[in-house]
Amino acid sequence: MTTASPRCQIRVEVNGTPIERTVEPRRHLVDFLREDCGLKGSHLGCEHGVCGACSVRVDGQLVRGCLVLAVQVDGRRVETVETATPSPRLRALREAFVARNALQCGYCTGGMLMAALELVERHPDADRDAVRLGISGNYCRCTGYHAIVDAVCDVLAAQRAGAFDATPQEAA
Repeated sequence: MTTASPRCQIRVEVNGTPIERTVEPRRHLVDFLREDCGLKGSHLGCEHGVCGACSVRVDGQLVRGCLVLAVQVDGRRVETVETATPSPRLRALREAFVARNALQCGYCTGGMLMAALELVERHPDADRDAVRLGISGNYCRCTGYHAIVDAVCDVLAAQRAGAFDATPQEAA
C-alpha cells in the first residue's frame, strides 16, 4: 500500500503576482515555475546547478531553480525573465541580445539574461573580461559567447552613459 506524498501550502510572489499553491515538499522551484505557474523561460538543463539555464531571482538574489525547493520560497519574491514589468536594464539586455544575435536555440537565454542582469546591476564598471567571468556559470552550447559578451557590454556602456539614470517619476 502506498501513501500519498505530503503536500505543503505556499504563498509566493512571482513576477509581482501573488500565487498560492499546494506543492509536494520535494518539488523544485524551476518545476513549480514551469508546470504550476506556466512560466517556461527557466529551463532544466543539468539538474545539478552547473549550467545556469534555470537561473531566477529570489528576493533579488540570483539562484539556481533546480537547487531550490518550491517550499523554500514560501513568503518570498521570485523574479523570472518573463516578468511583465521588466526593469529598464532587463529590457535593454533583451533588446541587446536580439540586436547582437546573442541567442540561437534559446535554451540558455532566460538564465543567461538573469545572470547578465545581476552583473549589470552589481558590477557597472565591468569590462569584457569581467563580463566573461560574470556569465561563466551559464553554459551556452550554440553562440560561442562572443555575441553575448558584446550585448552585455553594450548595456554596460549605455548604463555608464546615463541611460538608466532615474527620472523624477521613477525616483518617486
